[in-house]
Amino acid sequence: MGWTPRRLKLPLIGAAMVLAMSSNAGAQGLSAEDYAVARAEIVNLSNRLMIASDARDAETYAESFASDGVLDWIGGVEHGREAIRQAIEEWRGQIAKRATIAPDANSQPRTRHYVLNHDITVNPDGKTATGRVYWFALTNSTPQTDVQVLYFGHVIENYVKEDGKWLFSKRAVFNESRHNRSLFYPELGEKDPRDPGCPAGRRRGGGFVLTFH
Repeated sequence: MGWTPRRLKLPLIGAAMVLAMSSNAGAQGLSAEDYAVARAEIVNLSNRLMIASDARDAETYAESFASDGVLDWIGGVEHGREAIRQAIEEWRGQIAKRATIAPDANSQPRTRHYVLNHDITVNPDGKTATGRVYWFALTNSTPQTDVQVLYFGHVIENYVKEDGKWLFSKRAVFNESRHNRSLFYPELGEKDPRDPGCPAGRRRGGGFVLTFH
């Protein structure tokens, strides 16, 4: 049986990913293997935090931060692992109090948080890193009992490797659908669309019109 382009699709994608990772690692002064391992561990850290958040597991959430870690979120700015644990515990406790669950219930309303588009830079020391991450939340707690997008935004993260484990040293959460709304986000590489030199905008009359390509 002969081969077809479709049969080469996955190997080609894999090769492209390896090439991209090698280029990224080289730019950061790390071997491709060291960068790949660090990235995988950091992404897993990010995923684990979201699962702990939705499970109202304040202990696992807080343990994802360094002892002097900082969380900048909807509830304010928390300094230190213990302060983070208490803040998450109180917040999730408030959510639990608002939920009315019948004694014979076999389900409950849920909200799930997701993280994606991890843009991670691992510093040459291999012990610190930074990340830009998108996030969104889905909920089935709606009048129609269907699933809808609840929030979305991005996170600016700093990581540190302690005792062989990656942890958050700082996590700043931007909720672009509710809080932290801004005309543009420089940390994401966005430009002010009102700037005549910005390719994302052009003049029309006395104002600017956003254009997308």
